[in-house]
Amino acid sequence: MRETNLRGPWSIDRIEHYLDDARIPLRLACNGPSRFPVIASHWFVRRGSSIYCAVQCDSHVASLLTANPHCAFEISSQDPPYRGVRGQALATLDDSSGAEILELLIARYLSPGRADFAKWLRSRSDTETAVRLDPTRLSSWDYAPRMGTAA
Repeated sequence: MRETNLRGPWSIDRIEHYLDDARIPLRLACNGPSRFPVIASHWFVRRGSSIYCAVQCDSHVASLLTANPHCAFEISSQDPPYRGVRGQALATLDDSSGAEILELLIARYLSPGRADFAKWLRSRSDTETAVRLDPTRLSSWDYAPRMGTAA
């Protein structure tokens, strides 16, 4: 992420900290064949300068990103104070690390009480593909100072 176009109040270190702490879905916008964007929410994890998700190899998102790797994303909460990160990225799909990324996502998002759901996700891990997002532009916003105690 260090060489991306950066806008907004946060430094790259603050953005990375936010991404590492956020346990909310990433909203991914892909380019559809109709030229209208397609938006889907995914669990994510940051590794180095890339953001990773996992999808099924035969999913609509995988086919859209294969056809056109240019995409956009947003990671933000619906709860005040409103803050987050959005950006543009180039996506790369990697079938060989789909199961590995899925394990990282399960550890990040699921509590031990969700063992049945984790088992179901793992049962499909051989058909998961990793989606690697390499941001080319990042923008942050943080309305906490403006919202004050209202947040």
